[in-house]
Amino acid sequence: MEFDEKWDEKYLLSVRGWMDNWGHLSTYFEYAPDIRKAIYTTNAIESMHRQIRKVTKTKGAFISVQALLKIVYLTVKDVSKKWTMPIHNWGLTQFTIHSLDLQAGINKSNLNY
Repeated sequence: MEFDEKWDEKYLLSVRGWMDNWGHLSTYFEYAPDIRKAIYTTNAIESMHRQIRKVTKTKGAFISVQALLKIVYLTVKDVSKKWTMPIHNWGLTQFTIHSLDLQAGINKSNLNY
């Protein structure tokens, strides 16, 4: 049974979105499992967002965009001091090489108008 045959009836919009964007979504599977885990783990992102929101929601307004950017920058700088745990089996070199390969592919495809 195909993916869409199995799930289409119950999750029509999700399946359609998945199928229509498979070319973009499948790029995710080109990464090694450890890198995929770092990508889909959103706890760090959610934590960062919570910290920024905690600082900005108490302010009624900011006098300028620069003032907002400054407080966000200082919050990120402060929160990042707590990031001491490395990602298990993190292959940063592999991630960099793979990203450069993807970028090279994107650059080549942009030249083929």
